[in-house]
Amino acid sequence: MTLQTTDTAHLAWEAAWQSEAGRADWLVPEPEVVQLGARLRQAGAARALDLGCGVGRHALALARLGFRVEALDASPSGLAELTGAAAREGLEIAAHRASMTGLPCSDARFDLLLSWNVIYHGDPTVVHGAIAEIARVLRPGGIFQGTMLSKRNRHFRQGHEIAPDTWVDEAGEGDKAHPHFFCDATELCALFTDFELLTLHQDDHGKAGHWHWHLTAERR
Repeated sequence: MTLQTTDTAHLAWEAAWQSEAGRADWLVPEPEVVQLGARLRQAGAARALDLGCGVGRHALALARLGFRVEALDASPSGLAELTGAAAREGLEIAAHRASMTGLPCSDARFDLLLSWNVIYHGDPTVVHGAIAEIARVLRPGGIFQGTMLSKRNRHFRQGHEIAPDTWVDEAGEGDKAHPHFFCDATELCALFTDFELLTLHQDDHGKAGHWHWHLTAERR
């Protein structure tokens, strides 16, 4: 597996997923993910990819809804947690260890692709590469649901800038010692030129100043 040089945040998450404390905040699926998945499943969507699945909270939730789920992450510990949980529930989820800029999936394969708090981990080359891969593996009319970092986020301009709008903060908590890419609304829309933007709003994830873009978009 070849990773881009700035696609390194999985190293911090690999360490986090190895402890119960590190996994504790990442076990419950986001309500808006479950709600969208349920609507799409009812409308006939069948195949879903959880890109950057972590320990699998969303992959498991989508499988419970009846999707044929594939899940991808660069962290072996996260994937091990997912596959163990799926086995205990009797759910079939195909797990892949790979980079988000090189998805081991055929073209136009998925009806839904979720990537929650993932694709902004890198410089513009990594971000553009990940979005291009998302566009490639979604069928026309397929739905992308994901998050991006807003320039309102308090970590924007913290540390030092290693590429345009890409910041590393070695003194920051969690994975902040790894590259993070930030964008405003105009820049976000420009990134998703292969998509029709359906919804866009900002959320601080319950932590003051932790602003993220939440978006859904349809593959053209």
